[in-house]
Parts: sequence; C-alpha cells; structure tokens
Amino acid sequence: MTAILDRPAPTHLSPRLTAATAGRVLRQLRHDHRTIAMMLVLPSALLGLLYLLWKDVPTLPGQAGIFDRVGLTMLGIFPFVVMFLVTSIAMLRERTSGTLERLLTTPLARLDLLLGYGAAFGLAAALQAVVTVTVATTLYDLDVTGSTWLVVLIAVADAVLGVALGLLASAFARSEFQAVQFMPVVVLPQFFLCGLLVPREQMAGWLQAVSDVLPLTYAVEALQEVGRSAEATGTMWADVGIVSGVALLALALAAATLRRRTA
Repeated sequence: MTAILDRPAPTHLSPRLTAATAGRVLRQLRHDHRTIAMMLVLPSALLGLLYLLWKDVPTLPGQAGIFDRVGLTMLGIFPFVVMFLVTSIAMLRERTSGTLERLLTTPLARLDLLLGYGAAFGLAAALQAVVTVTVATTLYDLDVTGSTWLVVLIAVADAVLGVALGLLASAFARSEFQAVQFMPVVVLPQFFLCGLLVPREQMAGWLQAVSDVLPLTYAVEALQEVGRSAEATGTMWADVGIVSGVALLALALAAATLRRRTA
C-alpha cells in the first residue's frame, strides 16, 4: 500500500475520468440538501434582505436606486463567496475522510480531479446564477440596463472563480476550520477593494494597485458595465476574460499543490 501511495501521480488528462469525477461529485451533492439550500437559496435570501433595507430609501430624479446599483454587483459577489466556502469545505472532507488518498492511487490525475470538481460545481454555479438573477429581476424588481443573460454569464464566471479559489485554498488547509479561516483572507480584501464600497479612482494609489490584481475587481466592473450599457461592451468582455483566466490559473495551481496524503 505504501508503494502505491508513493508512486508518481499521473500527469496526463483523461476526459473520461474528469467526467466520472464530476458525476460522482454531483451525485454526492444531490444528497446534501443543506449544501444545495446554501447554494440556491442563500444568495437570493441575502439579496432580499438588501432589497428590504433599501426599497423605501428615496433617490434623486434620474438616478438609479441604491438597490439597483448595489444589488446588481452583489449578484456577482454572493455566488463568489458561497461557492468559495462550499468548495473548500467539500474538498477538505475528501481529504480528511481518506477518499482523496484512495482516488489518487488510481490512474486519476490531480488535474482530472480538480477539473471534475470545477465542472460539477460550475454546473451548480450556473443553476445558482439563473435562480438568483431570476429572483432579483422578478421578485425584487432589480432594474438592469443590459441583458439579464449577460448578468447570468458574469455571475457564473464569478461563482466558478469562487470554486477555483476554494479548491486552491483547500490545498493549504488541514481541517474544515482552517478552510473557513481562509475566507476572510481571500474574500474580504477583494470585497473591500473591488470598487463597491469606495470608487477605485478615489482610493490611494497603492490601494488602486492592489485592486488592479484582484479578480473580484473585474467581476464588479463587468456587472457595472451591464448596469449602465444596453449592449455588451469591450470592457465587459475583457473583464469576463480576466475572471475566467484567473479561475483557470487557480485550478492549475490547486492541482500542482494538492497533497496526495492527509497530514
């Protein structure tokens, strides 16, 4: 058994094994009702809280309401946070239960495993985005200048980014508690500096420089573009490309740093 654990991990990708991993994760997820509720219900519930908080706040003529401005960007932030938390804990459970060790003694490559997880939670993220955007634009009357499908696309990209960063963070955690501790380290700086609380142009120069390298900045900017333009803009597509590229990079780094054994 020791010899099996110590042999080099497979490095070639197998679409069949990636798809099998994604199917296994989806089957497990289907039976985890609390996680499903967290992914599908929590973002809409939090958005509803913001709607109730701001719906009666007066706005100046010709200006968008507070909820229309802030709620739109939250359609990207909430999925990012929820998927980061769910994914990092799910991968830690695989390691602490010994499932990860057993899987990595098979021909399954690390990148197959990570891409399978990414695909499974990416599908969950797409469903989450559709549900949240639908609830926001119908039940909460969120007014979006651009296409709602562009909002869904950006929300999915943000959620996949959360999945990828969650998988990367889980590679450095030894317990579920440590995985949760990574959330303020990874999420809060991006939330503070993404331009939602204070416009980026009003930040100190060094804070703007930090903001420029944080992927959530571009997610928020993409949603702001949809909020003020009826057509998709070049800036929006560039932002979506940056968010997607960072997600792929995080998956690659997670595969490179994933430990074969529990501590």
